[in-house]
Amino acid sequence: MRRTVFNEDHEAFRETLRAFIEAEVVPHYDEWFQQGVVPRELYAKMAELGLFGINVPEDYDGAGLDTHKFEAIQYEETARAGVSFGGSGVHVLLALPYIKMLATDEQKKRYLPNFVSGEEMWALAMTEPGTGSDVAGMKTTAKLSDDGTHYVLNGSKTFITGGVHADRVIVCARTSAPREDDRRFGISLFAVDTKSEGYSIGRKLDKLGLRTSDTAELAFVDVKVPAEDLLGEENKGFGYLGTNLASERWGIAYGAYAQAKAAVRFAKEYVQERTVFGKPVASFQNTKFELAACQAEVDAAEAVADRALEALDAGELTAAEAASAKLFCTEVAHRVIDRCLQLHGGYGFMNEYPIARLYADNRVNRIYGGTSEVMKMIIAKNMGL
Repeated sequence: MRRTVFNEDHEAFRETLRAFIEAEVVPHYDEWFQQGVVPRELYAKMAELGLFGINVPEDYDGAGLDTHKFEAIQYEETARAGVSFGGSGVHVLLALPYIKMLATDEQKKRYLPNFVSGEEMWALAMTEPGTGSDVAGMKTTAKLSDDGTHYVLNGSKTFITGGVHADRVIVCARTSAPREDDRRFGISLFAVDTKSEGYSIGRKLDKLGLRTSDTAELAFVDVKVPAEDLLGEENKGFGYLGTNLASERWGIAYGAYAQAKAAVRFAKEYVQERTVFGKPVASFQNTKFELAACQAEVDAAEAVADRALEALDAGELTAAEAASAKLFCTEVAHRVIDRCLQLHGGYGFMNEYPIARLYADNRVNRIYGGTSEVMKMIIAKNMGL
């Protein structure tokens, strides 16, 4: 079936990105994997390529486009090469929508040029120790000073992707106590400068997968946040957080599909080269059947991911549709990658093979952005159940 989601401009971008990955990432990736982080210099090179400014208005040094298709190509090409751009995905997919939606013109002038150039990398700090998905239960507070010039931020966050390299972090904090009839009330968002006194980075977390993505704990002790760095209105942060869930879940779905597609490629190449009992592993019927079944699942996931992409770009992707895409694509990726690793035999368990890294990286897809169980609840509610 002919794929229609990308045009000639997108494919030209794909070629440029593929060449960049081969030249700037692949030769160094094993070292970065061992170190557990990509170097900050990679982000500067990505900025030079224009990767951070695609969806930023031209008035702020961006390309002024309004599409997620270039992000989709990045998912496909990094997965194809078995590499990652570290925590930079949060910079574009999670942080940028809040800046575009909530920042005033004055804030955009301060934030976006440095965002595009990579001089200021952004992250999002929502999750706290002990609260998990219960955002309304957060304990971090931000109290306005008596003279109204700044807020005093106290608390902690965990599982913050991009937290080590970040220069600014969108921090969710309580500016008011929750109401008896609305425990979601009272949360506000702040663009916090990580150089502020009292701001500290705790442990760089040791994860099962996504080894090159810098995920950290953050702590705030009497951090002074200028009032002009409040994003949007006070106490309305919970509502703001919900508006970007569809795009976040689409991103996870598309990334999972791309990983599954890459897994089939890795397995196909391996079984054609590997010889057992004097014959290529690819010659055995079981190998052919397994890869054929995996390919069929990838084809289905691609159709779902592409349809969700078109709906997202059109502003029509609903919460239930995003949940359905995430549930389907992440579950497909789980099955496909597991089967492709099995075809590698013992070598599939070795981190020197990209299939092993994919296996570990993929596992979190069914957890973050809302677990598979939460996705089922959203879908069932939309069904009237």
